[in-house]
Amino acid sequence: MDFQFLIELTINGALTGLMYSLVALGIVLIYKSSGVPNLAQGAMVMIAAYLVWIFAGLLGTPILVAVFLALVGMFLFGMLAERFLLRKMVGQPIIMVVMLTLGLESLLRGIGPGLLGAAPKSLDLGLDMMPIIIGDVFINREYLVGGLIGAAMVGLSLLFFRTRLGTKLRAVSDNHISSWSVGISVERAVAVSWGLAGISAVAAGAMWGSVQGVDWTLTALLFPAVAVVILGGLDSIYGVLVAGLIVGILGSVIPGYVDPLVGGGTRDVVTSLIILLTIMFRPHGIFGREDIERV
Repeated sequence: MDFQFLIELTINGALTGLMYSLVALGIVLIYKSSGVPNLAQGAMVMIAAYLVWIFAGLLGTPILVAVFLALVGMFLFGMLAERFLLRKMVGQPIIMVVMLTLGLESLLRGIGPGLLGAAPKSLDLGLDMMPIIIGDVFINREYLVGGLIGAAMVGLSLLFFRTRLGTKLRAVSDNHISSWSVGISVERAVAVSWGLAGISAVAAGAMWGSVQGVDWTLTALLFPAVAVVILGGLDSIYGVLVAGLIVGILGSVIPGYVDPLVGGGTRDVVTSLIILLTIMFRPHGIFGREDIERV
């Protein structure tokens, strides 16, 4: 076995998994406050990438300014989506709320390419394209930066939930009625969580847009992100980090050895198996809270 090849697959896979965590983080942030799995996060990543491309590519603003403007735009988008869509569904069955987020995903997936064109757009973040070479191991520089940003975002989220506002969000996630009774605005808390998911989408959209271009295919990031969320636990931010590493490494190492034998396409199979096996044997994930309901 070529151990250098294995090390290269493992390192780049771990960094890719941390970039998946950027997408998964938005799903967890919303679930922690509202109990709703947001299936529109993939499309939000795509829209965020388009915004960065508009500001940086079309309008010519510096990339940091473009990212900042996109952060503001996606934070407002998240809050408006909660105000005018999700809040209308209060009291409805949870499956209908999930279907609403799926409908939002489909709508956004069509709006972005429909208005701006389906051809992939190049997004230059100013990163050196040359890989980092350590011995005979090649490390993708964009994956390295994206992985560090992913780890930093997860760390900031953990710190945020220790603040006063974060404590309110945790209280809302535990019990909406009790939160209302002590004067916490549940609606505002849920809206803030959607805004934070928008911020996470910008980080993911900028990095993945730089790696593979900006087009509708960015919505496909929802699939590995769901695997990360299910494996780590729907309500666990720490689980996003650990599960992201696991999904990324397995999705890199196994296809690296199996794809040449079967002709490719095993990455999605690995991701699917992670989802299926987790649901079968540990449905609440590695770090998720197991709620036992009386029937």
